[in-house]
Amino acid sequence: MNPTVNAVRAGLVRGWIELRQLFTNGTDLIGQFGTAAVALVVLYLLRNREYMGSDLSIAELALPGLIGSIIVFNGLFAITNVLVLDREDGTLLRAKAVPSGMIGYMVGKVVSAAGSVVAQVAVVLAVGLAVIGGGSLDGLGAWATFVWVLLLSLLAALPVGAILGAVLDNSRGTFLLTMPLMGLIAISGIFYPITALPGWLQAVGQVFPMYWSGLGMRSALLPPDAVAVEIGESWRHAETAAVLGAWAVAGLLIAAVVLRRTARHESGSSMAARRERAMQRAF
Repeated sequence: MNPTVNAVRAGLVRGWIELRQLFTNGTDLIGQFGTAAVALVVLYLLRNREYMGSDLSIAELALPGLIGSIIVFNGLFAITNVLVLDREDGTLLRAKAVPSGMIGYMVGKVVSAAGSVVAQVAVVLAVGLAVIGGGSLDGLGAWATFVWVLLLSLLAALPVGAILGAVLDNSRGTFLLTMPLMGLIAISGIFYPITALPGWLQAVGQVFPMYWSGLGMRSALLPPDAVAVEIGESWRHAETAAVLGAWAVAGLLIAAVVLRRTARHESGSSMAARRERAMQRAF
């Protein structure tokens, strides 16, 4: 049988096993849902506060944005963290030693990362609609929009996570990465309409996929008249697909090159050097 086909099958099995382990471990579950739970509590407390005299509350407007940020933020970090850790403990080196091992390795990581994000989205959506209300997925069109925005957002985020995981040397780098990403959430219209920001910040936010993921989710979950608070009073589906698609294509092309380079330079000596630096930081 073709080694590549075998590697893909092995990756699918590996991804499913990792996903099952993730959702049967209490500590991992807290890590997966802790932040989202806090955000939902805050939105619940804001459920009766209307946004600038509209018929929608701040919580109802923010829930779709929260879902969009979960897709991009967690999709990116799910790959980044695991790649950095697997380079440090030799997992990536062992995968490289197996024929087509890198293909199976990456398939497994994509399956587990995407699966964990989809599960988080499903739980937050269900709980959010139940305790906050105001949104719904009425009709086939809304469901179709929800699905294509979810898939394109994942495709935009996962390759960027792979690139960062391949170039960052240690887990400290992934921790420091959270600060600019939190800033990006603040200017992406996630918890309040981006139209409330200065024009130059609106332009910066629209460069990145997080804004477009949140916009797409709002178009699927909110009633049609909610579009009045968006830029140009439009859901801009074509622009959403174009920007997310461009990030996905660019990310996939760059990630393929970066991952090949990382695998080629991965060796026992490089892994030992990273461990030594980690030990020095610890002591």
